[in-house]
Amino acid sequence: SFQMSELVKSLVLRPDISKPRWDQATFDGRARHFLTTTNPLNLLKGDNQLAHFKAIVDNYKLGIVDDKLTVNELWKAKHVTESAFHPSTGEKMLIIGRMSAQVPMNMAITGGMLTFYKSPAAVIFWQWLNQSFNAVVNYTNRSGEAGSTTQLLTSYCAATGGALTAALGLNALVKSAPPLVGRLVPFCAVCVANSINIPLMRRQELTDGIALVDADGNEVGKSKEVARSAIMQVVVSRIGMAAPTFVCIPLAMNSIVKTEWYKKRPHMAGPIQVLLAGLILLVSTPIGCAIYPQMTPVAVSSLEPHLIESIRSRPNPPSVVYCNKGL
Repeated sequence: SFQMSELVKSLVLRPDISKPRWDQATFDGRARHFLTTTNPLNLLKGDNQLAHFKAIVDNYKLGIVDDKLTVNELWKAKHVTESAFHPSTGEKMLIIGRMSAQVPMNMAITGGMLTFYKSPAAVIFWQWLNQSFNAVVNYTNRSGEAGSTTQLLTSYCAATGGALTAALGLNALVKSAPPLVGRLVPFCAVCVANSINIPLMRRQELTDGIALVDADGNEVGKSKEVARSAIMQVVVSRIGMAAPTFVCIPLAMNSIVKTEWYKKRPHMAGPIQVLLAGLILLVSTPIGCAIYPQMTPVAVSSLEPHLIESIRSRPNPPSVVYCNKGL
């Protein structure tokens, strides 16, 4: 591959920035890709810097390359641009809805949910805040078809309701259980909310099917079965992102609260949990996104019979098709 400090101008084969920098068929490549996408430092770029990076990318697509542009700078421009601008509309995204805001926002919300998990009022506030943040992320990263705002509102209300029912109901059940069990209630509420929110947000795909494309990106049909498994994968990776914080921190806190140091400083519960959440999320966010490939390969032979027939009747029919499973 390219020497990273090489000048783009001097290359015969120039980088293809329409695709991710690393091979998305490998877990390592996906993890590196999402590390750049979810990097919180991207949030520190001001409007002028964003405009500068976007200009580099837009010009590059038109074949205009600055003499001093290196390969590394080109990729950096692509990553920063993608982290701030919507891929299909090109609009600048709400700052808290960007993938790069996931770690700082979730760090504060997770810390709050894990610290104030006992009183019903606090449970209601933190679960509501978490679902409101999820709704902003889903709205910011929506694919842009009509009707998505109503869908977002429905799934937001249902997920908030589900999370609150789970959290308050479980809290009432575990009152007499050991403290660790109570600390794990927020995680159960988050799992319930994700399992409601994502399928509802994407119910159009469940009724109409998810688009399938061949290796060149041409649509070859829509499958409801693939939509079900794609949505399931997203639910699993969202829960996978949350699990390390919601499970490891209660385990750690269960030991910390017994120490002499902590008994003298009980006010440190919040800061300790927010800090731990930040450290874990820096790793679990990109890894959760990388569990499954974004463009998931599907064997044509495993599709619904009518799809197999229509795909096989095409000239040069593909044996494998792909779907964009979403994030």
